[in-house]
Amino acid sequence: MSEYDGVSQLRADGSLRHLLSLEGLPRERIEWLLERAQRYVRPLGEPPARSNELAGITVANLFTEPSTRTRVSFELAAKRLGADVVNLEVQLSSRVKGESMLDTLFTLEALHVDVFVIRDSEPGVHGLVAAHAAPHVSVLSAGEAHVSHPTQGLLDALTVLQCKGRFDGLCVAIVGDVRHSRVARSAYQVFRTLGVAEIRIIAPPAFMPEENEFAGCARFTSLRSGLKDADVVMMLRIQKERMSQAAFPDPDRYFQKYGLTPERLALARPDAIVMHPQPMNRGIEIASDVADGPQSVIRRQVTNGIAVRMAVLSAVIEGRGGAA
Repeated sequence: MSEYDGVSQLRADGSLRHLLSLEGLPRERIEWLLERAQRYVRPLGEPPARSNELAGITVANLFTEPSTRTRVSFELAAKRLGADVVNLEVQLSSRVKGESMLDTLFTLEALHVDVFVIRDSEPGVHGLVAAHAAPHVSVLSAGEAHVSHPTQGLLDALTVLQCKGRFDGLCVAIVGDVRHSRVARSAYQVFRTLGVAEIRIIAPPAFMPEENEFAGCARFTSLRSGLKDADVVMMLRIQKERMSQAAFPDPDRYFQKYGLTPERLALARPDAIVMHPQPMNRGIEIASDVADGPQSVIRRQVTNGIAVRMAVLSAVIEGRGGAA
């Protein structure tokens, strides 16, 4: 099933209309998006990929939460494909005056906006907007509360594929505040769909997800045992904004038990890669000499983010003509 909150993410011909979640997307569609994204990847120092695929298309970025990488990369992706881009500062929009999200949608549709890129702290907003969008309009999630972050999941998968050349047989360890992390949920969804052999969750008890989530994952509260022989180590930021101040751990004590240091990284496979969605809290979940070390692919993830978002934008517009 490709539905999310009762909304089909695929058109009748199987092309991508919305991207709200990776849950339920067919493996062949995810692999197709990764292949498409790879075509937009350019080494740093070379001119970025550009085209006029989205000429005449208008993309609106609606962010109610802070963002650096996701927002900038969505904007650059749209512009490099030739689209017109509107960045709506929600705190300066009429939503502050009480306008509903749907009225914002209808207003922007009337202004010929074709694609809505939404980041919102409330679960369900993306599905609501997609359910009421005009037939020619697409909705892309740039992060939904703690629920999902599908383009992050895709760029993480692309990074692993580039570095490892495969998904089968790999062991991926997701470390840190999994309970509050939309990144972890999308990573789990995409790696499970793509056939990763083993996905591990490593977290203190307070940051473990509910028992009914992350089915099939081995759970560890010890970093030492959880990292052993891992091929991919994905570190997560503590989601301070999604918990009470009382629940936030002491940073020094957290780093002592769960911070990724060179010594702890040595427990993983010698060719293991280190990932992080950023922003990083250096000295809390990751040491600087790991973040900047030879096994880190964190900056590659950022570069891949633009390529993935270009692929998704291109796909939803191409699909309107039945060409996908």
